[in-house]
Amino acid sequence: MANPRKNSIGSTRYGEPIICPRMAVENNPPAPPALSKRQIFFRRLFSFVVLWTIILAALFSGHAWLSDGVFLIIMVVLAAAGLAEFYHLAKKRNLPCFKYSGIIGGVLLMVGTFLKLTGHLGLHESPARVNDFETIFLILFVLGLCVRQFVARNNPSGIEAISVTLFGLMYVPWLLNFIQKINFFPNVDGHYYLLYFVLITKFSDTGAYSVGSLIGKHKMIPRISPGKTWEGFGGAILVSTGASVLFVHIAHNKMLAMGLWDAIILGVLLSVAAVIGDLIESLFKREAGVKDSGRMFPGIGGILDLLDSLLFNAPIMYIYLRHVLHTSPMVLEP
Repeated sequence: MANPRKNSIGSTRYGEPIICPRMAVENNPPAPPALSKRQIFFRRLFSFVVLWTIILAALFSGHAWLSDGVFLIIMVVLAAAGLAEFYHLAKKRNLPCFKYSGIIGGVLLMVGTFLKLTGHLGLHESPARVNDFETIFLILFVLGLCVRQFVARNNPSGIEAISVTLFGLMYVPWLLNFIQKINFFPNVDGHYYLLYFVLITKFSDTGAYSVGSLIGKHKMIPRISPGKTWEGFGGAILVSTGASVLFVHIAHNKMLAMGLWDAIILGVLLSVAAVIGDLIESLFKREAGVKDSGRMFPGIGGILDLLDSLLFNAPIMYIYLRHVLHTSPMVLEP
């Protein structure tokens, strides 16, 4: 057989294109080098600091309309974006869900709790009334999902769809709602307890990374998060507890209900819960086959990558504030 000849447009007579090396490089540029673990950590830390600097600056501005408005807007954005990322992870696992119903429900839950806490929606003089509101909302949300399944035309997996949608609402907006309940806790300066909770959580992450990077050798749960070590876990507890004691000592006049033992206990509890929260989100991402929960922050990840430890720590801080520190005369519940 005769060798095929090139035609005028750079292909053989049989129609097979000829690709030169230069054209291949131009059409398929090499992928950018992957970020190191250190780069990802410090970029996430920077994003975390910027985000919470904006929130806390507004809270301590002295203007109620500014602090409440900025706080609500950012909480709603975090809840909606985080919930969208969770449903995206579920989709990767081929799990059905009512994405838009869940996001709308999450936004309504955040706004409703805010209005309840600030006295714009019925009685609010005790934490129990706010918790009752959330319970009623969740009941109505579940009933609404059941009705939503009735009108779904192409969803034979109603149990899965309702379960995934409800779990997403409780994992992101409902857990995130405890941040609001800490901030507006009655008879205390909730801004300082919120600042304390956020800083101790981040010191846990920093301690785990620093100690784990320096001396970490023994893997915790490599099938879920290969980078986490028992040495890093110990570093998280030590650094977080030390920061807790220091913060309570400095801000004692603003946190009279907190003593030394409270600082130690909370430092340990919040550091352990922060690591668990990070592992839970890593488990979700590993099951979905993705490295990051989203692409909101290029090279860093998504909202859930920034909130994972806070979501677990917020209810623990709230429970301790309400059921342990409430015995102080400064934190009496009506």
